[in-house]
Amino acid sequence: MAPAADATFDTDAASNFRKALRPGLKRTLDIAGSATGLLLLSPLFVGIAAAIKLGSPGPVIFRQARYGRNGELFYALKFRSMYVATQDATGVAQTRKNDPRITPIGRFLRRSNFDELPQLWNVLKGEMSLVGPRPHVPGMLAAGVPYEEFDPRYMDRHQVRPGITGLAQVNGFRGETTEEYHARMRVNYDLEYIRTQSTRQDIKILFQTVWREFTKGTGY
Repeated sequence: MAPAADATFDTDAASNFRKALRPGLKRTLDIAGSATGLLLLSPLFVGIAAAIKLGSPGPVIFRQARYGRNGELFYALKFRSMYVATQDATGVAQTRKNDPRITPIGRFLRRSNFDELPQLWNVLKGEMSLVGPRPHVPGMLAAGVPYEEFDPRYMDRHQVRPGITGLAQVNGFRGETTEEYHARMRVNYDLEYIRTQSTRQDIKILFQTVWREFTKGTGY
């Protein structure tokens, strides 16, 4: 009996040790990934900024208050993809397919997900992570009601830093949340990520994102 007990103790100790190391490893990955991305993609940033300014009047960067870790608000950064006169600063009016508020260059940015690239700065600052539940605006609608009312588990998804990409997104649940099924599945996947998160899973999600989003262009 003693060897079995010792083995169980060793397994639990190893598991606890990995859990203790994870926050540091995740933050290291975030810093390295965001800093490298900002450096390597800087020429692309300049080109996108020029295209936005030439395409329509207004700022290059769009700032929007969103839920962060523990429900604290922060300003998420995006390349502006809508006409200034028609954009919704609150984000409650969700983007839809063929949305007339989106500029021509904005359609390319959203389809390629390049509009999200400035969030690398949010990651470097520690407001976001490369991988985690996507940050939502307060009062975001799910099946016609605020998410906070739609699902009692909703605020539990804010136990970790929000991510540029996440488990829900690579499983096809992104975009509009007008239908109850899609809205519920996003919360389900976000909570599953929190329960099962690991460095290996984060790296897998990042590779899946590059393949699914950047090459297939599923955004709109």
